[in-house]
Amino acid sequence: MGDEALYPARRLAVAQRATAAAGLDALLLTPGSDLRYLTGYDAHEGERLTCLVLPAEGEPTLIVPTLERPAAEAAPDTGVRVVDHADGTDPYPLVVAALGGPVAAVGLADRMWAEQVLALRAALPGVAQRLASEVLRELRIRKSPAEVAALAEAGAAIDAVHRRMGQWLRPGRTEAEVAADIATAIRAAGHVRVDFVIVAAGPNGASPHHGTSDRPIGAGEPVVVDIGGTMASGYRSDCTRTYTVGGPAPAEFADYYAVLHEAQRAAVAAIRPGVSAEAVDAVARDVIADAGYGDAFLHRTGHGIGLDGHEEPYVVAGNRRPLEAGMAFSVEPGIYLAGRHGARIEDIVVCATRGVQRLNTTPTELIAL
Repeated sequence: MGDEALYPARRLAVAQRATAAAGLDALLLTPGSDLRYLTGYDAHEGERLTCLVLPAEGEPTLIVPTLERPAAEAAPDTGVRVVDHADGTDPYPLVVAALGGPVAAVGLADRMWAEQVLALRAALPGVAQRLASEVLRELRIRKSPAEVAALAEAGAAIDAVHRRMGQWLRPGRTEAEVAADIATAIRAAGHVRVDFVIVAAGPNGASPHHGTSDRPIGAGEPVVVDIGGTMASGYRSDCTRTYTVGGPAPAEFADYYAVLHEAQRAAVAAIRPGVSAEAVDAVARDVIADAGYGDAFLHRTGHGIGLDGHEEPYVVAGNRRPLEAGMAFSVEPGIYLAGRHGARIEDIVVCATRGVQRLNTTPTELIAL
């Protein structure tokens, strides 16, 4: 798996055809996952303008600050012309020039900074601004074999961290102390960036996005550990396991963890091409609701993953989109009892031609340390 396969030059031409088909004259992409998807360039995000100008017809141009030109030129060779601007000069006329003529509508990176959106509005008066995701969502939602391989590499790396949890997760240690050890291990396992570390013990486990605290972990407490990072490839990991440490879990917890385990396994097993995203959500939700914990499942069953930690498709009620081979997403039902404890099980999976491929392969049973 090489960067050439991950970031093929042909993507630019595919995106240009899709831009034209969407009724847009160009895409304007500032640093972020869309820019990296099309060029392989992991651009620095800052107040100096970096912008890929991708006209529906004509030569793509990457506008960069002069001091970042070497980094831009070191990115995978996709044939994009690089134009730089010195500090103290206005870069927006370069955008206008790169468009090559009058335009009526452009697609902007979804997470472009507001100051850049407004500057482009001033530089291109009367030009309609739409979201670039109208074009790029459909290109990114199905992963290529090289992208699946990159996600599998990320999944194996984060699995290696979960396998070491017994080294760090002990009664008396604080959540923050454990999280610091985990973050070091995430990097050691091959990630270039730690995206998040959730260590949520006891009552903190009832908050799905708790993070960490200086609270010591108690004996027998359930601990939700949700961790993820970014690999050198740009592709992400994300995996949750729930542990008990230093003694048996409360009886109530063991009972509902068994329900959660069944729900997660059933949802994974339901995945295949043609099944809707909301149907997978319903499989997990129905198991949990039938056991009386429906109100304790507080979030969607899953989110897509790739160059972003959260992207399309979303596995949630109301998303009737049929799954297709190559779609990669999490399956992560949870049960959260406020003031007491909680649990979540999360695997990254890929919808395959004949079913599903799990990219996280550690056991999903309750893990006693």
